[in-house]
Amino acid sequence: MFPPKPLGFLIFAALAVASAAFVWFGLPHDREVESLGIFLVKLLPFVFATEAVARLDVEWAKRLRVVLVLVPAAFLLYFLYFVPKIFFFGGVESGTAEAFYGLYYHVLTVTPFLILAMVVAYRLGGGTASLVRRLSYGMLLLMLSGLEDLAFLTVNDHTDPAYATIPEVWDWASHMTVFLGHPPTKIEAYMFILVHVVLALAVFFSPQRWWDALKVRFVRTRTESA
Repeated sequence: MFPPKPLGFLIFAALAVASAAFVWFGLPHDREVESLGIFLVKLLPFVFATEAVARLDVEWAKRLRVVLVLVPAAFLLYFLYFVPKIFFFGGVESGTAEAFYGLYYHVLTVTPFLILAMVVAYRLGGGTASLVRRLSYGMLLLMLSGLEDLAFLTVNDHTDPAYATIPEVWDWASHMTVFLGHPPTKIEAYMFILVHVVLALAVFFSPQRWWDALKVRFVRTRTESA
C-alpha cells in the first residue's frame, strides 16, 4: 500500500501517460487547431504531468532514487524518438544536404544543453552533487553511445533503399570512427552502443559509497596540497 503522497503522484503520472498516448495515437497530427475541445484535450497530458510532479513526495523519491530513472527516461524519450524524427522529417525527407547538416549540428548542440538544464533544475530543487554528476555523465554517455543512430534507422519509415535495412557499415557515425580508426561495421556499432550503455548504467546505479569515497579522496587531496 502506497503512502498518500506517492499514490497521488502515481495516479496523475498514469493519467499523464494515458492521455499522452491518446493524443499521440488517437488524434490526427494536424498543424492547425481545429476546435477548442481538441486544443484543450491536447493540453491534458501537460496538466496531468504538472500535477504529478507537484504531488511528488521528495523524501520518498530521494529514498528510492527515483531521479536516476525519471530523468534519464525523459532524456531517452527525447533523444531516441523525437531527435530521429526531427532529423528524418526536417532534413532527410524534404531538405537539402546543407539544411540537414545545419539541423543536425544544432540539435546535437542543444542536447547537452538540455542535459545541463535538467540537472540544474534538479540541483536547485535540492539534489545532491553526486547525483548531479551521475545524471550528467550517464546521460552524456547515452548521447555518445550511438543509440540515436540506431533509433534513426528503426523508428522511421525509410524510403531510401540504403536505410531500409540497417547498413552493414555505418560510415556516417564519425564519433565512432574517431575511436575505432575506421567506419564501424554493424556489429562494431552494436558493441560500441552496448559498451556505452553498460557504462551509463554503471554510472547511474553503482554503489553510493564509491562516489562518497571519490569525494572524500578529492577533499583530502585538496587539503594536503593547500
